Amino acid sequence: MILIAIFMGLFDFSAVNIAAPPLQHELHTTESALELIVAGYAFTYASGMVTGGRLGDLFGYRRLFLVGMVAFTIASLLCGVAQSPMQLVGARLLQGATAAIMVPQVLALITAAFPPAERTRALGWFGMTMGIGSVAGQVLGGVLINANLFGWGWRNIFLVNVPVGLLALTFALRTLPRTPLAARRLDPVGALGIPVGLALLLVPLVLGRTQGWPTWTWISMAASVPTLTAVIAWERKLGDRGEEPVLDVTLFRTRPFVIGLLTNVAFLGFWGSYFFVLTLVVQSGLGLTALAAGMAFMPMGVVFGVTSILARPLVARYGARMITLGAAISALALLATIVVVRVEGNTIGIWALIPEMVMLGLGTGLAFPALVGSVLAEVPRRAAGAAAGSLSTAQQFASAAGVAVIGSVFFATFGSHQGHPEISNALTTVTVIHLVLMLVVTGLSILLVRRPNKRMLAPNP
Repeated sequence: MILIAIFMGLFDFSAVNIAAPPLQHELHTTESALELIVAGYAFTYASGMVTGGRLGDLFGYRRLFLVGMVAFTIASLLCGVAQSPMQLVGARLLQGATAAIMVPQVLALITAAFPPAERTRALGWFGMTMGIGSVAGQVLGGVLINANLFGWGWRNIFLVNVPVGLLALTFALRTLPRTPLAARRLDPVGALGIPVGLALLLVPLVLGRTQGWPTWTWISMAASVPTLTAVIAWERKLGDRGEEPVLDVTLFRTRPFVIGLLTNVAFLGFWGSYFFVLTLVVQSGLGLTALAAGMAFMPMGVVFGVTSILARPLVARYGARMITLGAAISALALLATIVVVRVEGNTIGIWALIPEMVMLGLGTGLAFPALVGSVLAEVPRRAAGAAAGSLSTAQQFASAAGVAVIGSVFFATFGSHQGHPEISNALTTVTVIHLVLMLVVTGLSILLVRRPNKRMLAPNP
């Protein structure tokens, strides 16, 4: 039941991609506003995750899950009734922040409620839901926009969360177990310092290109380094004194946790930007409608979903080896995409891309369920909230940074106009970047395999 929260959070991150052209047409959004609508959600989602996880330790995972679900539902309603780009940007920032309260409690509940021998299987379901939510956002988003229920068009991708959220809240109140509190008090320096440090880095990445990279963008990015360094030093000091920092720095002393975290960062940097870019290509470049674009992602989504389900026992048995296999297949799919695009050129059609997308669905479907387990399988229960928050922060910040950086590269070579002649160069450029990220995932996962996590590799009980 609690996995509904994961599905909702990832659905709204990816579904807005399919709404990008309608948003540009109806709300007259600029390129930077569009990136903020997509990446702004991921940013507040990411920057609030660590704090959200620690709040769960402090006040109880069940209580924070319920509060987050209510707030997320309200924020979704505000997105659906927005009347201007800035209203929608503000509502999306709020929506991401409320997701940051809700989602870490899911990971924390899994980590705290399941013993290590059973945790990998539960985390496999979590990872599978993450991936399916992302892909389903593309497909169902297109269906909802095309259905144009009540004449609401793109607004339906947000408003659908209202009845779903109320239903999930009803079941959560009846079934969600209570867990013991793990933290004594909140660390305000970490709670504020981490979001500020991330904002100093991400905001210039989103706005810099369209504003010509003014001086403030470089100052802001430079300031993010000492800010985050100072916050981490403070968190370490609190931990050494036996207090409760927002960010448990001791987690980063564990090699599997660090490597697993970096693997997730590289993978999610690819994942978030892939759907953002490809959705713009098939709609603004190839001229597909929202429904046709959503249907174009369906074969990939079906393969991903089936593979994720079938891979669960393999993940429980082979652990990080499934990340290596899935990332290698995904890298081959991206390489094939580059070849096809260069051969077809600017006359490329959607049918030339679907086989590579299906192959990518196979590879990512194998890798996704094992990603979360690669980080959290051996985390002690006392650190469940902090570890979940750290992982989710890294994942969502990687998604936001991927959209901001790779999206800027895409807009610089392609633009946002229908039938742009540079479709081949733009798609090739971003696919090369995606290929590099997937090769990084492959290499990091090999390091995880060389030092296997025995609990992660335990067979299904």
